[in-house]
Amino acid sequence: MTAYALAHLHTPTINEDVLVYLERIQATLDPFGGTFIAHGPDVEVREGDWPGTVVVIAFPTLSAARSWYDSPAYQEILPLRTDHIAGSAILFDGVRPGHDPAKMAAAIRAS
Repeated sequence: MTAYALAHLHTPTINEDVLVYLERIQATLDPFGGTFIAHGPDVEVREGDWPGTVVVIAFPTLSAARSWYDSPAYQEILPLRTDHIAGSAILFDGVRPGHDPAKMAAAIRAS
């Protein structure tokens, strides 16, 4: 099942450290099958507050996403971003093929 890493970057500012992070991140993703789905687009807020921008990276599995995030290569460059850009990061599974939200609601009602 495809899994995702999502970062909500509240203060996306560019400086030399962030540029080095950007230059090096793909090499940390490649061994784990990570691919960018979204990378800093302008966002159109429809509900609530959303300061900043978003990054979404897809992985073949949640295990691959965890292994990437915990890898020495990524941990080495992570402070280049986190020291300069406030935000949050999460890892999560996507839905299985054929996901049916009505069946999900029925299961919740039944429990």
